[in-house]
Amino acid sequence: MTRVILREAYLALGLVSILLGSMWVATGSFPPMVVVESGSMMHDDDGSVGAIDPGDLVLVMNPDRKEVITFVEAMQEGNENYGHQSHGMPGDVIVYKKNGGTDTPVIHRALLKAVSNDSGGWDVPGTPLVNVTSIDWTLDYQCPYHGGFYNLEIKDWTPPHEGYLTTGDNEDTNGCDIDQRIATGGNPMQGLKDESGNPVTAVKDEWIVGVASSEIPWIGAAKLILSPDPGASQVTDKTWTSLAMVVAMIFIAPMAIEFISGNRTREEE
Repeated sequence: MTRVILREAYLALGLVSILLGSMWVATGSFPPMVVVESGSMMHDDDGSVGAIDPGDLVLVMNPDRKEVITFVEAMQEGNENYGHQSHGMPGDVIVYKKNGGTDTPVIHRALLKAVSNDSGGWDVPGTPLVNVTSIDWTLDYQCPYHGGFYNLEIKDWTPPHEGYLTTGDNEDTNGCDIDQRIATGGNPMQGLKDESGNPVTAVKDEWIVGVASSEIPWIGAAKLILSPDPGASQVTDKTWTSLAMVVAMIFIAPMAIEFISGNRTREEE
């Protein structure tokens, strides 16, 4: 009996190692996936397959393997990346460390990137802005407001360094609040702060942990149950139900296969 248990344990460990190793090779990142803890990227209140919801597992590509395509590049007609979408919206979703710190990374959409021009100004790929002293730009990114809509605006932003402006997709929370509050006027009620309480600045390339790739819905919620982080409280009822069904299938499937196999054996006899 002990040998059987040990054999099954080694088999399970081997399968997990092969799976993680394969994902590591495919993504170039380790760990090759992250568990989403907040609802800042949700598109619907109940969550939806295709968007990034709390409790999802997201494969993360090494940024050295995947060029980040911003929202404005994906929206600019004639751009080579025009029409590119990731997780239900134009542009790529990146995982980054706030100001390069050590607290929990953020998984948000890259809106645009400020690139230093050799002449001393700033370029914004995906827009006509070239060698400007400050960045003013209205994105084709609609936000609800008093029964209507307005387009997200970058106002008189002078970047402190090269980097990306980012935001979540959830329009009910932070979807229309750029993480880097200085880019929209410096309203202290908006934007993100790092672990030291400092406002988050434009995301440097070296602060990017990875680029979000495929999504595996619901499975990551199991980790949040055991986590002291309050992330589990943002997991939707729909996700918990879907996870319960997946777990039930994992237990039921082997028994069903054994039952069918047993019936076939008896019929052959």
